[in-house]
Amino acid sequence: MSGPHSNAYPTAASRPSTSAGKAFGTRTAKASKPKPPSQFQIPTIIAFYTFALANLLAAAYGPIQDCDEVFNYWEPTHYLNHGYGLQTWEYSPDPGIFHASAAYLPSSFAMYTTMLGMAAFMDWRGGLRTAQGIFWFATGGIVGWPFASILIAPFLLEELGLAALSKQAWDTGSRLLDGTVRSLLVLALEVSVDTFFYKKVVTVPWNIVWYNVFSGSGKGPNIYGTEPWHFYVRNLLLNFNIWFVLAMSALPLLGMQYYFRRRATTMQTLLRSVVFTMPFYLWLAIFTLQPHKEERFMYPVYPALGLNAAIALHMILSYVGSTDPNELVGRLPAKVKFALVSVFMIVFIDVGLLRTFGMVTAYSAPLKVYDALRQPGGARAGDTVCFGKEWYRFSTSFLLPDQVRAKFIKSAFDGLLPGEFSEANVGFGIFPGASLIPPGMNDENKEDIGKYTDISHCAFLVDSYFPNTKPSVLEPDYVLDTANWEEISCRRFLDTSRTGLLGRTLWLPDSVLIPERIRRHWGRYCVLRRKMSET
Repeated sequence: MSGPHSNAYPTAASRPSTSAGKAFGTRTAKASKPKPPSQFQIPTIIAFYTFALANLLAAAYGPIQDCDEVFNYWEPTHYLNHGYGLQTWEYSPDPGIFHASAAYLPSSFAMYTTMLGMAAFMDWRGGLRTAQGIFWFATGGIVGWPFASILIAPFLLEELGLAALSKQAWDTGSRLLDGTVRSLLVLALEVSVDTFFYKKVVTVPWNIVWYNVFSGSGKGPNIYGTEPWHFYVRNLLLNFNIWFVLAMSALPLLGMQYYFRRRATTMQTLLRSVVFTMPFYLWLAIFTLQPHKEERFMYPVYPALGLNAAIALHMILSYVGSTDPNELVGRLPAKVKFALVSVFMIVFIDVGLLRTFGMVTAYSAPLKVYDALRQPGGARAGDTVCFGKEWYRFSTSFLLPDQVRAKFIKSAFDGLLPGEFSEANVGFGIFPGASLIPPGMNDENKEDIGKYTDISHCAFLVDSYFPNTKPSVLEPDYVLDTANWEEISCRRFLDTSRTGLLGRTLWLPDSVLIPERIRRHWGRYCVLRRKMSET
């Protein structure tokens, strides 16, 4: 899409039919020759490799932000590969997402299908791709996260409006039926795979909707914590800075452009652009109203956020680039405009890079400390690596040596911890752990003491130390307990309690030139080995 100007609408010749074009008030005359590409246009292949490189860097260096990613996806994958791992109640056979691009989450998968679905609905070259768009949104909802399917709503409303105005109900119905059949095939495949593993007929997307929407008192997402209404505004500002502001301003700018600069847009361009911008607002509104909020819940709408920001920036640049002497901006020298725009873009791109580098350097310790366990004299098959207060930062059994198990010891956390996949291998078929429910599972986040092991059984222990954190009976400073534990690997980890807002938000150099009050301060994240008792 080129933006909210008249060429954002497909030409009449590229539309699916003459009557459809007339319905939207466009000419059906012979299409004009396509405009040559702008000298500033980035070749598609260059854009692809740029984003691919960014995603690879995110996968290689980005810290895992959410324990659900570990326990709900990495650990089941480890079970399928190695025959053991940890399992949460959500994925046991009970009725009961820079980070998003590489995260192993349904919401990340839905983010990619959202991008493909939006592209299908937006691209009218060669005819409407309604069935393809429905397929991608349905795949995101069925295989990924069912709530992501709501993002299709503005495009379906546009489709129905087009059908009503063009009086082509049969063609529209045919496209909708085609998309529905494709979606049902995806659902059938999903149910078949789940039934194979769970050993009973299961419709996982419905289970997710049922628990989160209809499960009733004492259950549902709110028992895992709630956040104020402005949580997503703050989070998106933090992660997207000016691009979130631009995304929010897209619709108001469209209205302003239509009413104050009518020669720059048309009614049909306005209507299509409104459709393009609505998925972002719809998603943000729905999830702002939900008490339970998590950053990953925004992942599916990131493509729409980027689109809104691009539309808004395009309109602003079009206005800035005006040469109309009747407008103030039209009297500014072109070099001045270019300098202002360049400074604006460079500053906020740098802010994004500083944010990314800051996150990687501050929180990547849980991905790096386990290397020592693989060194000579490290962990052996049958050893246990225990987690107390650091249970939620465990980064997957894939980082542990083979046949070295993760276990939990009691900490101040009093909710339900993951259990272990059953390792039964006789009489239960293939991958029995997928269908056998671990003891103590429940969908009310009630603590199960059976999930804990005694610390005396721990050969290794993962713990963190921050100077300002007061130890307790349940969470002593194991790192300082040198009588019983020795460090085999420690990495620095940002101490958020002693670091100011700027240091928590962006990367800052560890230099004496940085004032103490804004400097980043550090704790330690360690793998400890039990000291052998002297005899």
